[in-house]
Amino acid sequence: MTQTSEATAAPRTPAGRRRRVHRAWFVAAVTFVTIVGAAAFRSLPGLLIDPLHAEFGWSRGTIGAAVSVNLALYGLTAPFAAALMDRFGIRRVVAVALTVVALGSGLTVWMTEPWQLILCWGLLVGLGSGSMALAFAATVTGRWFTARRGLVSGILTAASASGQLVFLPLLSWMIQTGHDWRPAAVTVSFAALAVVPFVWLLLRDHPADVGLAPYGASEFVPKPPPVTGAARRTLGVLAKAARTGPFWLLAGSFAICGASTNGLIQTHFVPAAHDHGMPVTAAASLLAVIGVFDVAGTIASGWFTDRFEPRRLLAVYYALRGTSLLFLPMLLNLGPEVHPPMVFFIVFYGLDWVATVPPTLALCRDRYGDDSAIVFGWVLASHQIGAALVAWVGGVARDVFGSYDMVWYASGALCAAATLMVLVIRRRPAALTVPA
Repeated sequence: MTQTSEATAAPRTPAGRRRRVHRAWFVAAVTFVTIVGAAAFRSLPGLLIDPLHAEFGWSRGTIGAAVSVNLALYGLTAPFAAALMDRFGIRRVVAVALTVVALGSGLTVWMTEPWQLILCWGLLVGLGSGSMALAFAATVTGRWFTARRGLVSGILTAASASGQLVFLPLLSWMIQTGHDWRPAAVTVSFAALAVVPFVWLLLRDHPADVGLAPYGASEFVPKPPPVTGAARRTLGVLAKAARTGPFWLLAGSFAICGASTNGLIQTHFVPAAHDHGMPVTAAASLLAVIGVFDVAGTIASGWFTDRFEPRRLLAVYYALRGTSLLFLPMLLNLGPEVHPPMVFFIVFYGLDWVATVPPTLALCRDRYGDDSAIVFGWVLASHQIGAALVAWVGGVARDVFGSYDMVWYASGALCAAATLMVLVIRRRPAALTVPA
């Protein structure tokens, strides 16, 4: 028997010499660091609105349109990226995606027209970031873990918030002190490139590559052969899932999730706070604080997901988020200082920011089995479409009404609708089998 066949036939770890720490945790750590490093490009759009408006005279609606393209492609690429990972492996897809992000962000320093912003930041960065969306975390979790999936999903989801914590203060300081956004864009490009060798050398596609069973599994799982026809499979999974009610309820509620987080707070909180006299660095620091509590909230949500019914968790999260958004206009009108009520909002909102991901992923996994990563990719696409719509509408509303108040109120009402949507998802899982 060859060495390769032995590796795929049984775990390499001999009896009596068990690993103290399963390799899956190291893979999860590499994935976490990768998402943290890639989070730089998620932190920049909200910081670019005022500098680009001041330098080029572009309207906030025009800039918001580029951010919308970015957010939409971030979501629409995710399900195809999950299928491509099944075909070519996680390492190759993520390494190429990081390179595309670096190219798109780096080219923005030479742009002079709005279409160039849409091409570089919207198209290139959107495609690259979409290939490292939450479907990446879902694929790693599904392959390497059978136990603690909720906890690991929460930790990997929190990685984006951790990256926001690292990069937001740095990028805002660079823009504020240098009065130029270009060094920040170059920093994003270098951050993406720096992660590429880390991914290529340390990330592994499947436990069978190192002769191990997934964490928590009682039996060794051979590595499946590459799945061809990634686009056909992705669309086939969508066609099957679209015939089930839970898919539309999950997609609709997650679209509202994206509208009220990435599209709203991440894109428009800094310029909205600046409208009320708050320095950009202070507003960006508040977003970073959201990232701090987002880490705690998301990991806790993963722990809760392993123990409580995901539908009820989602209902609580959306109800609390909608309530907090209704109070935000009043808090902004209190003045430019960072007062205690605003700090309370930031902490409260941070705990809820992406706490919705682990229970949503759990519902996809329960109902759609082996295709759950691709189904979740489509649900994530709806998340980003919602985010893209509000990123654009928020900028237009600011141009038309002179403030963001109507956007805050509308998003709070949408969160109430999301609460009702998740509560009516049927408890009984619906089977879905899609041929490879």
